[in-house]
Amino acid sequence: MIKLCVFDFDSTLMDGETINILASAVGASEEVSAITKCAMAGELDFYESLTARVKFLKGLPLAKAEEIVSNLNYIAGAAEIIAYLKSKNIATVVFSGGFHIATDRAQKLLKFDLNFANELHHKDGILSGSVGGEMMFGDSKGKMLARLKSFLNLNQNEVACVGDGANDVSMFREAGVCVAFCANPILKAAATHVVDTRDLRELKQIL
Repeated sequence: MIKLCVFDFDSTLMDGETINILASAVGASEEVSAITKCAMAGELDFYESLTARVKFLKGLPLAKAEEIVSNLNYIAGAAEIIAYLKSKNIATVVFSGGFHIATDRAQKLLKFDLNFANELHHKDGILSGSVGGEMMFGDSKGKMLARLKSFLNLNQNEVACVGDGANDVSMFREAGVCVAFCANPILKAAATHVVDTRDLRELKQIL
């Protein structure tokens, strides 16, 4: 019986990639999107790709970044699947290689229980182009899930994960039910289930 479900954020709960959307505000959408695509396919080291992409955001006003993330769109069924899982007494947590600026707001809207992500460094109200946090590396999600399992005294078969990119592979190794949601081939190969319909309500059949 599943007791914990961990979701990726970008392109899993949120419809798109936060870093790409922020980059469009500084005229770097194409450059950042290209790096993101390679990173999610597992073709680039996640840490190196993340720090390279965030550098493009240097000079963006924090207020502008906050405005942008306040208008993010979510995947169809996002709120419904979180509510469904909570009705089954399944804890819901988000692991994001993206940013708390987006996931903290999403937590208030979608009502999941907890989130781990990264922080965009800013000074005097301006993004510096630097980043730090809990999800900086390709294996960060797996390590964090292992800690959560230990803390909550859960075994692998009591944990489910949902994601779409290469940096979700490590958390899949810690879970019994692993759902590749409209995912890159590298994650589909690591999954126990594959959903190719962009509607999170499809997960009810699995979870």
